[in-house]
Amino acid sequence: MNRLIGRIIATEKNPTTMDKFVFWTDSNLKLHAFDIVKVEHLEGSFTFGVVENISHITDAQSFLTNYISNDFGELDIEEPTLRIGMNYVEAAVSYNTMGNYTPVHNNMKVFLATEDEITAALGLKDVKNPLVCGSLKMYEGTDEEIDLPVHLNSAFLLGREGAHLNISGISGLASKTSYAMFLLKAIQERYTGLDEEDAGSVAFVIFNVKGHDLMSIHKPNDFIDEPEGEKERVFKAYRDLGLTPAPFKDVHYFIPYTAETTSKQSTYLPREDVETYMRQKRLSKFKYSYMDDKESIEMLFADVEDPQQTMESIISKVIDESDPDFRSISSWNGFLEKVDELSQKSTTTSKGTARSNEINILSWRKFKRIINKALKNDDMFANRPDETRGECRLADSVMRIRPNDVFVVDIAKLPEDKQAFVFGDTVRTIYNLKLGEFDGKPGVRPPSKIVIFVDELNKYASKDTPKSSPILREILDVTERGRSLGVILFGAEQFRSNIHQRVTGNCATHAYGRTNSIETATKDYGSLPSTYKNMLTRLDQGDYIIQNPVFRSLLKIHFPKPIYKQPTD
Repeated sequence: MNRLIGRIIATEKNPTTMDKFVFWTDSNLKLHAFDIVKVEHLEGSFTFGVVENISHITDAQSFLTNYISNDFGELDIEEPTLRIGMNYVEAAVSYNTMGNYTPVHNNMKVFLATEDEITAALGLKDVKNPLVCGSLKMYEGTDEEIDLPVHLNSAFLLGREGAHLNISGISGLASKTSYAMFLLKAIQERYTGLDEEDAGSVAFVIFNVKGHDLMSIHKPNDFIDEPEGEKERVFKAYRDLGLTPAPFKDVHYFIPYTAETTSKQSTYLPREDVETYMRQKRLSKFKYSYMDDKESIEMLFADVEDPQQTMESIISKVIDESDPDFRSISSWNGFLEKVDELSQKSTTTSKGTARSNEINILSWRKFKRIINKALKNDDMFANRPDETRGECRLADSVMRIRPNDVFVVDIAKLPEDKQAFVFGDTVRTIYNLKLGEFDGKPGVRPPSKIVIFVDELNKYASKDTPKSSPILREILDVTERGRSLGVILFGAEQFRSNIHQRVTGNCATHAYGRTNSIETATKDYGSLPSTYKNMLTRLDQGDYIIQNPVFRSLLKIHFPKPIYKQPTD
C-alpha cells in the first residue's frame, strides 16, 4: 500500500504546470533527489514526479525574526516562540498513467511509489533489448527503501536507434574506466554465443592508457586489499544484476614491440606477466613497417596546426607510389634518409619563393623534426613482424577480430604522439573493416558491432584539436556515421566541456560522474537542474547520473566494483 506523505501546493505565484509541481510534507520525512512520488489526478489517473529539490521553511518573516526570538542571539537558550515549519518539495513530471499531462490540482494527495510504479514512471518497464547498466535506490535510509536493477535498451547504445557513450568525471573518484568496463562486461555476457551471422554479435577494442590498469582483465579480482566480506558483497551485487561474477573472456593483449636486447620495456605490465601471456598465446607485440603502414604517418600530425596544408602535401607525396622521391624506398631508415635529404636541398628561387609544385625547405624541416622525434631509435617502427616470435601488425590482427573477442591495446607507456598514432591507425582500420574494405581477405569475418573504448578522449577530440587532425576526422566519422556500420565509441574524459560538440552531440547515452563546480557551470550542463549539478560535486565513487533516450528522467545509478584483477602498485 502506498504511504501518504503530503499534498500539492498551487499558489498564485507558484502554480503547478504540465512539467512541475510542488507539495508540502513533514519536515522529518527522508526524501532525496531522484526519488519518485505519486500524485492523484483526473479521471482516476496518477501523475508521477521526480524529486528535484527540497526546501524547509517556517513562519518567521526574516532571519532577524529568528535572531530576536532567541533573546537577541543568546545561543544557550531555547527559542520561546514555537515556529511552525514544513518541507516543500519541487518535482518534475515524468509520467501519467493515462497520458494526462494537465497540471495536477491543489491539495491532491501525494504518495510514495511502489517498485512497479517506479519502473513504469521512469520508463524501465518492459524495456526492449534490455542491458543492465547499474542499480538505483529509492527512499534510501527509510523503511520503504527500494533497490532495483536498471536496464536500458541496447538499441540506443549499440546502434539501430542510437549509439555511443560519453563518460565524464574527475580523475580517480569518478571511476570512468571502471564504469565503462562494467558496461562492456554486461554487453559481452548479453551477446556471448552469437557469431558474425547474427545481427547482435559484438567484439571490443579497448585502449589501456594508464599503467597496467586493463592488462589483467581476464583474471579474477582477488580483493586482496579489500575489507573482509567485500568479495562476497560484490559477487552478490553482480548476481542481483543478472551478471556472473567472472572476468572478461576471449581477451588478447597487444603491446608495442621492443627488441629482446633492449632492457627498457614498452609496457607497464611486469616482464614476467609479458612472458606468461606470450606462452599462453594471449599477447602479441605489434610493429609498423614502412611498406605496410606509411599511409598512417599522418596520425603523427594530429596535434600539428597546418593552415597552409604543407604537412598534408608532404604526406601525400610520401604515399604517392609514383613520386620519384619515394617510390623506391622500402624501410623507415630509407624514408628518414630521404626526408633528411629533402630538408637540406633548396627548393626555392633566388628570390626566396618556392618553385612551382615544390614544397618549401622550411616545411620539409618541420616535417623532419616531427618524424625524427617519432621514428628514430624506436623498435616499434621496424621491419615486418615475425609471427613465430609473437609479433604482429596491429591492423592485420584487428581486421580479423571475431565475435566476443576483447582486444586490449596497450599505449600507456608511449609518448603522446605515438599514442595518437596507434589509436588513430586502429580506429581507421576498424572503420574501414566495417566499410567492407577488407572483405575477401583470409580470416576477415567481422562481428556485427565493434565497440571501441578509450579514456582521455580529450587528447584526440577536444575543442582545441586542429580541424585538420586526421584522428578527429576519424572520430567524427565514427560518431556521426558509425552507428549504421556497427562501429560504436565509448569515450571517457575528465571534463566534458572540453570535448568537441559534434562528438558529445552524437552520443545517445551520457554518464555524468563526480566533477567540480567550475565544470558544472559550463553550458554543457545547462540542461541539468541546479540540484543535480550540485549533486555532481559530491557523488560517491561508483555513482553516476545517467541520461539515455529510453529513460523518462535522469537516473542516479550505482555499479559494483570491478570483477577483474586490479593493479596493486
